[in-house]
Amino acid sequence: MDNKKSFFKGAFCGALAILLVIGAVSCGLRTNVSSLQGKKTVTSDTDKKLGILRALISESYLGEVDEKELEEGLYEGYIGGLKDPYSVYYDAEETKAFMESSEGEYSGIGAVMTQSKDSGIITLLHVYEDSPAMKAGLKDEDILYKVEDREVTGEDLTEVVSRIRGEKGTKVEMTVLRGSKNKEVTVNVIRDTIETQTVETKMLEDGIGYLAVSEFDAVTYNQYVKGLDTLAGQGMKGLVVDLRSNPGGNLNTVCDILNLMLPKGLIVYTQNKDGEKREYTSDEENQFTLPMTVLVNGNSASASEIYAGAIQDYGIGKIVGTQTYGKGVVQQIFDLKDGTCVKLTIAEYYTPKGRNINGKGITPDVKVEYEPDEKEPEADNQLEKAVQELKKEL
Repeated sequence: MDNKKSFFKGAFCGALAILLVIGAVSCGLRTNVSSLQGKKTVTSDTDKKLGILRALISESYLGEVDEKELEEGLYEGYIGGLKDPYSVYYDAEETKAFMESSEGEYSGIGAVMTQSKDSGIITLLHVYEDSPAMKAGLKDEDILYKVEDREVTGEDLTEVVSRIRGEKGTKVEMTVLRGSKNKEVTVNVIRDTIETQTVETKMLEDGIGYLAVSEFDAVTYNQYVKGLDTLAGQGMKGLVVDLRSNPGGNLNTVCDILNLMLPKGLIVYTQNKDGEKREYTSDEENQFTLPMTVLVNGNSASASEIYAGAIQDYGIGKIVGTQTYGKGVVQQIFDLKDGTCVKLTIAEYYTPKGRNINGKGITPDVKVEYEPDEKEPEADNQLEKAVQELKKEL
């Protein structure tokens, strides 16, 4: 009971209002995997101190010792010492799960999760239709409390996700807290192969297409193209792109998608610690010419901010919603050649007009806070505003 009380302490003091969306299958803006060319990173003094610690553990520590766990903890702590929330060491199991997630297909339960940067609370943002999670009874907005009887609040989301994933056909026990009374619900979910559904489309009234992107993964580009084609075939006259709570994803993917939308020119550029710049550009083959608006909120981060920033800089659509998260840095995955990897922040990115939004975010052209309607739960005042703005251009 005491553990459960500690879970709630400070958890509902506005923490759920601002979420650091890491995502079940996304870890912010990232570039392709690179090999790490060996450089000596541990000094002789450090080696000596580690030797002393090893001897003390061997001679005095009461419990059982797992040398592999000690070694993995050393690497994790070393990267943790950077105090960078986006730089992480992944062990072999976590690396496998991460690589699967970036491809958009994995063995798991079919749910996108978010984590509060303040309280560490993990929330099920979206449960996929007909997924193992939905079949087991999990719902959107459930708060993840335990995985296999182990509390997960405050743990690294990527590590939690790696424990939830597993071999197809196996089961994982999950406990969630549901509703205003935080009812405790425990279910057994049977894992299966999941293809991440990152794009949702529907036709609204007056020929206005709606296209929501939950994250930018390897599968997103084809889903985005298919979504645009479907809406065009239904007579689309204008488009709302919904990037609310989109945590980001792959840099190349969002640039490929923006190449479908922008005129010829700069999409984004990055700059590393040495001041070296890399530009990503769009060509003349495609350009979206219909009126459009882009929905964002405080959980729209990284690649979704690149999308919104480019649309805003070129003036081809209005940004509607609230200030975005402000993650203007790029991570790169380094393969450590033993089944593990490390993700490091390696550059900052800038919008076409040279804006660095790290720690600031994208300011909407039309600011509107989300206002839930208890009488009509399906109502969405932000989407309604985006549609209103779009109709002015039709």
